[in-house]
Amino acid sequence: MKKLLFTLTLAVFAFSGTALFAQDIIDADDENNFTNYYEKKNFQGRSAIPYANLRESDVVWETAIWRSVDFREKFNQYFYFPTSLTENTQGRINLANALLRAWENGDIEAFLDDDLKKPADFTVQTKKLGEPVTNEKKIEDEDGMLVGTGEFTYDTLPYSVDRIFGIRLKEFWYIEKNDTRQKVRIVALALIYNRCVSRAGAEGEEDTRTCTDREVAWFPMNDMRVRNVLVKARAYDERNINAERSYDDIFIDRYFDSYILRESNRFNRTIASYAVGEDALLLSQEIENKIFDIESDMWEY
Repeated sequence: MKKLLFTLTLAVFAFSGTALFAQDIIDADDENNFTNYYEKKNFQGRSAIPYANLRESDVVWETAIWRSVDFREKFNQYFYFPTSLTENTQGRINLANALLRAWENGDIEAFLDDDLKKPADFTVQTKKLGEPVTNEKKIEDEDGMLVGTGEFTYDTLPYSVDRIFGIRLKEFWYIEKNDTRQKVRIVALALIYNRCVSRAGAEGEEDTRTCTDREVAWFPMNDMRVRNVLVKARAYDERNINAERSYDDIFIDRYFDSYILRESNRFNRTIASYAVGEDALLLSQEIENKIFDIESDMWEY
């Protein structure tokens, strides 16, 4: 009899524990949190870890590098998706939306140049990204029939985040005297907008549409406000969505594919100003190899 009562008592406790546990899962703090089976708040409560203190006397060598990260490359696509803020986001936000939303709200600052000297205004900069579209005025008779065309009118479509196909980074590679190791610090990031302009062709000619890359603004990556925005935004992980890293983690770990646009030089010029095509790619890779060789060349065996 005692064994039976003990067994029944254990069963009651087990059932009540399971019920309480199930109740905790259903009743998340967010009253509309129906898509998660447990409360996810690690990212929202995170703050970026400040960089280690560095003195001028600790740096024995440095060079400035500008590089491009193309979101259309498969390896970098987690920067680009999702482009929407409301549909199929799975709780994520892409890099451009994270920065633009914080900039629009006044949470972070942006600048017109990579020296971060000239402040940029959100409304002014995004208005420049609008796409001008030419419309031909239609002439109709009293019955609504088209009888001809008249003067042209111009409209401007608003900017769209899905036209931001990449970023540019300004970074400093340096060797620290204390441990004789080569390190890198990203100091500025620019969003790159692919702006298109449509022009109506003359009679007998086709309409044209040309697209060019434009810098939206530069964001200071040494600013803790910017890093705290990035550390709260999750980037998709192909292998395990529970192990997703923040954009701040990605930049620190350098988990992206890129190519060099420019190295600090006496002429202050970019690779594109004196080389194109395959030659430009070879020069970019040559600079990359030179940077990594500098640290090993310091040692003697």
